[in-house]
Amino acid sequence: MVKQDINIHDDRLVKICGDVKALISEKKFSECDQLIKQAMSEFPHAPHPHNLMGIQLEKKGDHVMAMKHFRAAWALDPTYLPAKFNMDQYADFYEHERVEAYMEEDCVVDTDKDLYKIEYNEDGIGHIVKRRKKNQA
Repeated sequence: MVKQDINIHDDRLVKICGDVKALISEKKFSECDQLIKQAMSEFPHAPHPHNLMGIQLEKKGDHVMAMKHFRAAWALDPTYLPAKFNMDQYADFYEHERVEAYMEEDCVVDTDKDLYKIEYNEDGIGHIVKRRKKNQA
């Protein structure tokens, strides 16, 4: 039943996601914070507000709290791709340009990036090697 309530208000949640994205790009964090908290109270079982709060907290430099909100969003709905996408983006140890997922369509996976794998030699010692790009023969 909770899932049905979220689907009924899905257009409203999408609008909130767009509004928050615009506010964050303008660095209007206090207005953004109010909008997200209002969404949390209106849609307590929706993952969207927690995902948005995580993005805002990352932008403000509070990584630990941001990860907690991404995990909360994922716990509310494990099928909600933006929460998982953002956790993967911000939990990565390697330095790279991070792209936030505000909505489902923001979850673009770079299929052309270099991948790494571990290869073991005859002595059983593992070495990290770069794989060839998928579009190369």
